[in-house]
Amino acid sequence: MTEDEDIDLLLNDLFDLYGYDFTRYSRASLKRRIIRLCSLDKFPSFAELRYRLRNDPSYLKRFVEEVTVNVTEMFRDPGFYKSLREDVLPVLGTKPFIRIWHAGCSTGEEVYSLAILLKEANLLRRSLLYATDLNPSVLEKVRKGIFPLALMKQYSESYISSGGTRDFSSYYTAQYGQAKFDSELSEKIIISTHNLVSDSSFNEFDLILCRNVLIYFDKELQDRVLKLFDSSLGTLGYLALGTKETLKFSAVQNKFKQLNREKIWKKII
Repeated sequence: MTEDEDIDLLLNDLFDLYGYDFTRYSRASLKRRIIRLCSLDKFPSFAELRYRLRNDPSYLKRFVEEVTVNVTEMFRDPGFYKSLREDVLPVLGTKPFIRIWHAGCSTGEEVYSLAILLKEANLLRRSLLYATDLNPSVLEKVRKGIFPLALMKQYSESYISSGGTRDFSSYYTAQYGQAKFDSELSEKIIISTHNLVSDSSFNEFDLILCRNVLIYFDKELQDRVLKLFDSSLGTLGYLALGTKETLKFSAVQNKFKQLNREKIWKKII
């Protein structure tokens, strides 16, 4: 049996037993991660990994953590945040209430980044940020709002590059090598598991951010997710994607107009 056939069987098991559908994920990326997991956990073959997943539901958490990608940072791509600050938030500020969805938020660094932007624009008190991810264990980190203190110098530099003018350390308390972000930020964040592959729309949003998630999906799944975002955005709402992602060639491309080169689109239809 080839590795690809083994992976097909494994993915079918995950869907049949646990409802996780990874079949539309980019096969090359998924295969690489599963091979890495086999090596890390010393499975001599895919068959053994499959057996463990079928017979040990507690191992599922480990599997999902390893095959979903959780690489993120605060104010990643400062030009993007500068554009949010200058081009998007002033428009959202004309609304009485602002709903924002961070889809595939991972451990939440970008959610806290946006909460800081909203606070500086005096919009945080009338905003709600919905942070969702497939992986429940990363959401626990969003809930806590605690990140390594060693990263704060880099995050502070990115914050300043994004147009930030305050002392970045005023947003967190340092303790035991960790930075705990203010509860004023976290109390505006609503956290929930959400599976972009299978779950439906759950609100109408003014801004949806899903950065560097679609690159791990095949074309068909990308289209499904973009249609989900389209149906979840209010008229004239904004959609923000990652640097290597686009609406070009998607089923919804004609409903959006790209604002600038920072991968932010405005819904026009």
